[in-house]
Amino acid sequence: MKAVILAAGEGTRLRPFTMSRPKGMIPVGNRPILEYIVEALVSNGVKDIIMVVGYRRDTIMLHFQDGKRFGASIEYVVQEKPLGTAHALALAGPKLNGSGFLTVAGDNLIDAQLISDLLGSMNGPTMVVAESENPSKYGVVKIEGNRIVGLVEKPDSRMGNIINTGIYYFPDHLIDIFRSQVFGKELGITQLLAALVPGLGITAVKSKGRWNDAVYPWDLLNVNAQALDFNGQGIKGTVEPGVIMKGQVAIGAGTRVRSGCYIEGPVTIGEGCDIGPNVVVLASTSIGNGVQIGPFSYVSHCLIMSNAVIGSHTHLSRSVIGDGVRANAGLFAPSDACIVRADREVFQLTDVGAHIGQDTNVGSRVVISPGSVIGADCRIDDGVRVSGNLENKSVVV
Repeated sequence: MKAVILAAGEGTRLRPFTMSRPKGMIPVGNRPILEYIVEALVSNGVKDIIMVVGYRRDTIMLHFQDGKRFGASIEYVVQEKPLGTAHALALAGPKLNGSGFLTVAGDNLIDAQLISDLLGSMNGPTMVVAESENPSKYGVVKIEGNRIVGLVEKPDSRMGNIINTGIYYFPDHLIDIFRSQVFGKELGITQLLAALVPGLGITAVKSKGRWNDAVYPWDLLNVNAQALDFNGQGIKGTVEPGVIMKGQVAIGAGTRVRSGCYIEGPVTIGEGCDIGPNVVVLASTSIGNGVQIGPFSYVSHCLIMSNAVIGSHTHLSRSVIGDGVRANAGLFAPSDACIVRADREVFQLTDVGAHIGQDTNVGSRVVISPGSVIGADCRIDDGVRVSGNLENKSVVV
């Protein structure tokens, strides 16, 4: 059986963290989201994979290449224009060779159990569904027995909390429905299926496996925390005497954790990092490759991407730090309840910190209020307090 992974989207609601990569290449637990998807498929014997790529496709194709490193055989189809997931699936049609196939969204964290549950429950067209606290951002389904009898993409009013995860099994003949469409504007799989639900007899599968989606920057924290459960424990770097480690901790080759540090897992630290001395790193934190964290800093439940430099006496709580961020001493980014505006909506969040885009430079003694989203390539001068959102390349003095 083949699988089609739809990985062409831009992930605009996750900006600034998708400025230089598609959503599926955002690292959680120090691996791209797409890696977990490929791993889940391969673990279930689904090794023939077609990836539909588009936005920043080189980052995907260079990472996965032909798939052999991941135990798979990967082919690529390019979606040149953002015409939606139905169009992306139609483009993959010629490579499916007339057999039933899986379709998987390329930007959701999943595990092998979810794919196993789908494969074990296939009965004609089949869809994996899940419960969501934010169903209005997805396709909401109505189920009778184990059959889907209604499907509405991003409903205006609440009609339940069971959503379409974007993971399907389709018999071979259904690809003809997708290929027969005229794509003049964006069309999603959910929108196309909604009109066909009564006649298709789609089976709903509620999996015991893991499924998690990041819609907005603050969602990355929970996805990252869940991804850490997939990682094992291993110390390949140098841990100096006087370091205390508890729980599941992974430290990459070439990394030095200096004396006096306290690390409480699950935590993963990449390769070539320099941590400490006297740094506290608490659970649900991942630190990318080449990261430096100065003495007497505190990091809790954070996602820090590669090549960031965090100065001494910094406090980071439930924050997302992009690639190449440079923060001088004394950055204070605590987490708390806050109100955030994004995507023309207002969100009341309970416990989030700062979100700082790639290559931003932060001066000394800067305070960033909870929920703030700082764009890429910004400059924030010494002693400034930032509250709210900053566009890319903003300068705050």
